[in-house]
Amino acid sequence: MHIDYFRKEIQFKIVYYGPGLGGKTTNLEYLHANLNPDIRGELVSLKTKDERTLYFDFLQLKLGKIKNKIPRFHLYTIPGQIHYSYSRQIILRGADAVVFVADSQPVRMDENLETLADLEKKLILHKYSLDNFPWVLQYNKRDLADSMSIETMQSKLNFLNVPYHQAVAVNGKGVFETLRTAIELLINKI
Repeated sequence: MHIDYFRKEIQFKIVYYGPGLGGKTTNLEYLHANLNPDIRGELVSLKTKDERTLYFDFLQLKLGKIKNKIPRFHLYTIPGQIHYSYSRQIILRGADAVVFVADSQPVRMDENLETLADLEKKLILHKYSLDNFPWVLQYNKRDLADSMSIETMQSKLNFLNVPYHQAVAVNGKGVFETLRTAIELLINKI
């Protein structure tokens, strides 16, 4: 959280974290396309030649007021590929909340677990931990025929019993609900 007294803004950073091709970028693209242009900024996206997010997507939202200051939410995604570990660390710096986007396909569970462990390592570098940081789970790709049961995903990923949402990011199912929960968690924290 950063308070800009000159602009009378409180700036929050929410980072979408998860394995590559799990739906982080799709979440931000859906939000950007479906939010009123008066309350959102430009979507900045840096991609590699094979269309994977390289650094981050950036979206800012202005909603209501908190103690006479306008809250501005900066939404970022991390690159999902494990070889971008240092970029993940940099993007996570200063985060106020995390949305962990898990891929519901059984073949992706190991990547979900590896990326969740990576998130914990990066949070520790910033003097936090998953057990004392606001985060929400999003179980994405629920429309796929082979998606794991919610009970299985919960037992493997939600060991801290954090809020979760089922989602199909390509059509927006669960996308706004997930963001709303992340915002509520960080607002309750402050």
